[in-house]
Amino acid sequence: MKTNFLMLHTITRIVSFIVLSFSVYLFFAGHNAPGGGFIGGLMLATALILLYVSFDLDSIKKVLPFDYTVIIGIGLLLAILTGLNSLLFGDAFLTQYFDYFQWPFFGEVELTTALPFDLGILMVVVGVALLIILSIAEDVS
Repeated sequence: MKTNFLMLHTITRIVSFIVLSFSVYLFFAGHNAPGGGFIGGLMLATALILLYVSFDLDSIKKVLPFDYTVIIGIGLLLAILTGLNSLLFGDAFLTQYFDYFQWPFFGEVELTTALPFDLGILMVVVGVALLIILSIAEDVS
């Protein structure tokens, strides 16, 4: 008997999209409210792990051909460089700078140095979570 995973795959696609959307919200809400790079990264990793569990590993690796070790390195570098940026201005490590800018579609938007730092943290969290899970999943011994 051939198994049919149509319902599982359909529900996984919908739930993964919802989780990914919530991850983006948590990432951007983290500046002034609970959330940020760590929580957003955990939600993003959860959505990707859900895809890996529902579909087979080889299919998802063809769609997402990322080397998670490189993602961890880039995230760490981005977070450290964001912290070192404040040392150039004579302030303490990880001092946050912000300002308000007018954008044509969004109106007044606050841009801050915490955003690239959170992006680095998000990349590290996603990379570490997926590297651990995929290493366990691919272990055949």
